[in-house]
Parts: sequence; C-alpha cells; structure tokens
Amino acid sequence: MSRPIYEHRQFGKLWPLAPVYVIANMVVLSVAGKDMAVVGFISTIGATVLLVIVVLAFSRLTVTVEHEEVRIAFGLGWPRKRFARAEIVSHQPVRNSWLNGWGIRWIKGGSMWNVWGLDAVELELTTGKKFRIGTDEPKRLGAALDE
Repeated sequence: MSRPIYEHRQFGKLWPLAPVYVIANMVVLSVAGKDMAVVGFISTIGATVLLVIVVLAFSRLTVTVEHEEVRIAFGLGWPRKRFARAEIVSHQPVRNSWLNGWGIRWIKGGSMWNVWGLDAVELELTTGKKFRIGTDEPKRLGAALDE
C-alpha cells in the first residue's frame, strides 16, 4: 500500500464537556440516592452512555488523500466516506456559515462533514452534488487534491 499524499486528523473542541456532564450526572445520582426513581436512574445512565458514544463518534475528523481515493472518517472510523479521485470534478476552499454547525449536515446542493471551525474544501462531484470537508488546513488539503 502506498503512502498517502495527505493525512490529517482534526479534533473537535466540545468533547471535553462530556466528562463534565457525566460527573454532574454522578453527583445528581449520588445526592438523590434512594429518592430517585428507578426510571430516572436508568434514563440518566442511558443518556450518559448515548452521549459518550456520540462524543467518541464525532470528536475528530480524519481526512486521507491517496492517488486513487479520498477518505474521510469521524471518530474511531465511523461514520466514514470514500470518493474515487475520478469522481471529483473540482474543488475549492470555502467558508461555512456558523449556522451550518458541526457534524454531518445537508447543505444546498449536497452535504458537509465538519468537526470544528468554519473552513472547508468543497468538492464538486461527477454527479453534480457538492461535498464539503471541514478542515483547519484548507490550503494543504486543496494542494493535496491538486496532486
């Protein structure tokens, strides 16, 4: 397997809040003690587990550009997406509106994957759809796509 032309992992900035949420839940559960209903206890634990899964899944975004394909993956490798380089008609750096948010989003003409920040590289695909890759290195990613 050949070495990637470009590989970068960008980390989100909100994931440190997850342990704060977990600790706050533990404090509430310990203070409430026997007075807390079983349903409340189970729902709090369930919400905490769900939060941890979401945080792990969307805490970072890895972009890899190789000669034949572009791969992007959140968290521990899922969700992930691949594009054959032949599918990419063009690309350009863009600035997202803060209203677009983070995560997986549908935008006008396509979709966007972003973990943090407003910078992205927009790919125009042979299907006519657009796909935005959020990145803190739009110039380096664009240069890699030019190779």
